[in-house]
Amino acid sequence: MSIRTAVAQHPINSPFSAASTAEEVMAGVDLLGRTVVVTGGYSGLGLETTLALAAAGARVIVPARRPEAAREALAGLRGAACEIVPMDLTDLGSVRAAAARIRESVDRLDFFMAVAGVMATPERRVGPGWEYQLAANHFGHFALVSELYPLLRDAQGARVVVYSSSGHGITDFRWHDPHFRGGYDRWQAYGQAKTANVLFAVHLDALGRDDGIRAFALHPGSIITGLQRDLTRGEQVALGWVDPQGTVIGEGFKSPSQGAATGLWAATSPLLAGRGGLYLEDCEVARVTGEDGPMDDGWVRSYAVDRASAARLWELSVAATGAGPIG
Repeated sequence: MSIRTAVAQHPINSPFSAASTAEEVMAGVDLLGRTVVVTGGYSGLGLETTLALAAAGARVIVPARRPEAAREALAGLRGAACEIVPMDLTDLGSVRAAAARIRESVDRLDFFMAVAGVMATPERRVGPGWEYQLAANHFGHFALVSELYPLLRDAQGARVVVYSSSGHGITDFRWHDPHFRGGYDRWQAYGQAKTANVLFAVHLDALGRDDGIRAFALHPGSIITGLQRDLTRGEQVALGWVDPQGTVIGEGFKSPSQGAATGLWAATSPLLAGRGGLYLEDCEVARVTGEDGPMDDGWVRSYAVDRASAARLWELSVAATGAGPIG
């Protein structure tokens, strides 16, 4: 990890905290005339994010794997405030078609919110045999941002916000076997994908800052949403997240509004002006810890913000997706 990263990755005295809500973070924020893409913007934290941005006056574009579900969830926002674009993050053809449609409809993007994600899924292969969680959480977003980069550049001050997780602390990127050819572990696969999310933001920021584009990754906190769809009730009980009736009992768990707050803060806070390539948690910049350190409570693993690793992952992702150069 470079000294520059180590110095930048420290708290900046944010006025918000783990308890802050989306409404509190967005109070007084005026986004009239701004355009935002929110992946997964029709359920869970993505829906909270879409609603908060639209309430602040932004035009929100929501790429959706399930367009009908998106239309139902966002029925009250249809029209000028919200546009739904069909897209499957695990299908590069679908990603490129969605990007083309977005380029046709707007002349710039002020914010890109990569909220969509999957967690601890059963083993599944997509595309040319990619591991599903890496494809859905990283490759799809990488390809979409690469396609939309000119719109971000034209905004002259855009921010890209990538939802990661404290789950990045499970593992560094598995350079030797990123697609788990040697045997699948769903939690290791999730951890790798979340580490990839952070590394993506680190190198995107390095490439984009001269074009006025800054990027951030974050842990939104522990929140029960549709993200847990591949875990049984019994598994969630065993993890201490819910009781047998499904009531959330996990210590420190947040509401969806609280879970969306850090992403909204990352996109809009003036305190982050001139900053980027940072990992955030609880509406604050996290501290760096080693591989044996904590997985949450305001920490990020050093391997996830390592600039050499971020550049290496970028090259791997370009080769995998066929994305063109940016910058």
